[in-house]
Amino acid sequence: MNYEQRDTYGMYKGTRGFASPAHLSAGPGPQLMGANTLIGNDVCNQHDEDLGDIKEIMLDVSSGRVAYAVLSFGGFLGVGEKLFAVPWSALTLDTENKRFVLAVDKERLSHAPGFDKDSWPDMQDPTWSKEVQDYYGVTPKLEDRY
Repeated sequence: MNYEQRDTYGMYKGTRGFASPAHLSAGPGPQLMGANTLIGNDVCNQHDEDLGDIKEIMLDVSSGRVAYAVLSFGGFLGVGEKLFAVPWSALTLDTENKRFVLAVDKERLSHAPGFDKDSWPDMQDPTWSKEVQDYYGVTPKLEDRY
C-alpha cells in the first residue's frame, strides 16, 4: 500500500500525484505529508530495483525534524530481515509512482550498516550517525543534530 491508499483523513484526495499546480492547494502534500501514511511505502533505487519498504520514521523530538527512515530489506516474511536507518535526506519522494527512491545499488545496501529488530543501535550516538551518513553520502546541515 502507498501513502495515497493509507490516507484515512483525505489529505491527498484530489492530488492526482501532485502533478499540476492546481492540485498543490488540494491538500498538504507533497511537501508536508502524514508520517503514518508513509510507513509501509516501497523504496526502490534509481534502477527501479526494489529495496524494501519503510517500517518506521524516526523523529528528532527536540528539533522537530525527521532524522531517519527505518527500511527493511531481505529476508522472507520477516525472517532474516535486516533493518537500516537511512537518513531522511537520502530519500527522494517519487510522486508519480507513489514511492521513495534511494540512490543505492542493491548490493551496496546489503552491506550497509544495519541491525535486526531485537537489537536497535543508539541512533543518538554521533559516531554511529556519522557512519550512517557517510555510507549514504549525506552531509547534514549545520543546524541538524544528526
